[in-house]
Amino acid sequence: MIAKILIVIAVIAVVYASHHEHHEHHHPQPYKFGYVVKDHHGSQHRHEHGDGHGHVQGSYGFTDHRGVHREVHYVADHQGFRATVKTNEPGTANQDPAHVKLHSDAHHAPLHHHEHHHHGHHQG
Repeated sequence: MIAKILIVIAVIAVVYASHHEHHEHHHPQPYKFGYVVKDHHGSQHRHEHGDGHGHVQGSYGFTDHRGVHREVHYVADHQGFRATVKTNEPGTANQDPAHVKLHSDAHHAPLHHHEHHHHGHHQG
């Protein structure tokens, strides 16, 4: 009988301990990370750091094997997210939509449109 009582007490102790774990509250910490990857297709990179108080700053981008590139620099803080994009991607032009600055070095060449011929039944 004493063994059964000890088992019940042990089970109650385990259940009680699992429901009353001490949870530590970690304060935000400054951080920093980054990487660069290069291969025969081109390169990619990303770098970011935060101060632990809601201010984050960083950049990411790529360059392909033809030299086409895009670089994005950004800041996120109490004023929101702001980014500046630098690129030479075909079809881009200087813009400033939605607080994003886009700087393009692309040559303004006419875009070629290919006609698509459809075979089969037309639904109307």
